[in-house]
Amino acid sequence: MVILELLLIAVSMSMDAFAVSICKGLSVQKVTAKQCLAVGGWFGGFQGMMPVIGFVLTTLFESLIVSVSPFITFGLLAFIGGNMIRESFSRDEDEVDDSFAFMTMLTLALATSIDALAVGVTLRLDGHNILLAAPIIAVITAVLSPIGLKVGNLFGLKYKARAELAGGVVLVMLGLKSLITGLGIL
Repeated sequence: MVILELLLIAVSMSMDAFAVSICKGLSVQKVTAKQCLAVGGWFGGFQGMMPVIGFVLTTLFESLIVSVSPFITFGLLAFIGGNMIRESFSRDEDEVDDSFAFMTMLTLALATSIDALAVGVTLRLDGHNILLAAPIIAVITAVLSPIGLKVGNLFGLKYKARAELAGGVVLVMLGLKSLITGLGIL
């Protein structure tokens, strides 16, 4: 069950990077291997690093938050998932240019991985092994981001909203599961 849960979290967490990769794919004439490696490396690296940072910070302050951890976990996952669901219905189009320069990719990688910091908090509070979770999140994102780049280049924005909606729903459901389990209901 733990591996399945981590896979669901990883796929859900990668949906922001996947959506941005789709937009990046729209902005380029032809997708190259170098561009695929760039989005996979940047997004996968940051999606894997940020949960570790959240996990470590939570470990440092664990004694202060352990009694309210089910509520924190639910709140963070519901907030992130709800935000992803809201964004999936938004008519606003993200401005993404065709640059793969250092500062452009750094900014995009940070923007798409901030929620992964909060997921690191929930992973610690739920007792998951970060040495297993972080690489799974990183690899899934590193694989899905180039796919998003190619999808965007081939099909346009058709799948962006669906990807964000699916990722948001999964995160909200995992948050509810964590709350119910943490409160001893199931």
